[in-house]
Amino acid sequence: MSDQLISDAAPARVLDLSKINSLIIAGWAGRDTAAVEHHIVELEKLGVPRPASVPCFYQLGSHLLSSAPVLEEVGNTASGEVEAVLVFTDGDIFLTVGSDHTDRQLETVGIALSKQVCPKPAAREAWRFDDVKMHWDRIVLRSWALIEGEEVLYQEGRAATNLDPDTLVSLFNTEAGVDGESLPDGSAMFCGTLPTIGGIRPADSFRVEIEDPVLGRRISHSYRCRHLPVAG
Repeated sequence: MSDQLISDAAPARVLDLSKINSLIIAGWAGRDTAAVEHHIVELEKLGVPRPASVPCFYQLGSHLLSSAPVLEEVGNTASGEVEAVLVFTDGDIFLTVGSDHTDRQLETVGIALSKQVCPKPAAREAWRFDDVKMHWDRIVLRSWALIEGEEVLYQEGRAATNLDPDTLVSLFNTEAGVDGESLPDGSAMFCGTLPTIGGIRPADSFRVEIEDPVLGRRISHSYRCRHLPVAG
């Protein structure tokens, strides 16, 4: 690792997530279009409707973004997904890690609805995006799930699996009919997830991590799931 690279990079910053007023989830964001289509067909067989477009952008309530250590959900049919998260604030762009926690049972009814009913955990610590932009494809994402008392590796892979952030932002703006290569201050975008190891399943707690192997640093966030009873 180069000492010059380390000295040029800004130190990690603690974000104020309460400033976020626009939350976007980029779904089906993989670079390999054939693999994305294969996964869509697999999920269709399970009753999950085909997305309207690929990638598909889900705009959710900004109040869902949270760094709280406990996530409350009704029942036990939801699970997490590690994702890189772009945060546009104070005239700059920052990178952190989050979890697109989603109700899998409700997903068969409507993907957007299944995402809207769950909080979106995210770390408050972040790096300047410009400091990682040139080596984005080397960024690594991981998650671990606590299942039946054992923490297991749930996802692991490079951010290069998905479209790069600049491309996602450009596609979102084009779809929205907006000019520009960035998003307004107060925006946050989840940038796509990775395949699971062993299949999608619920967990009692979830831990996500983003690693920058070039600058030798990591950001992680963990949360515990509190399953509320299903009444009625």
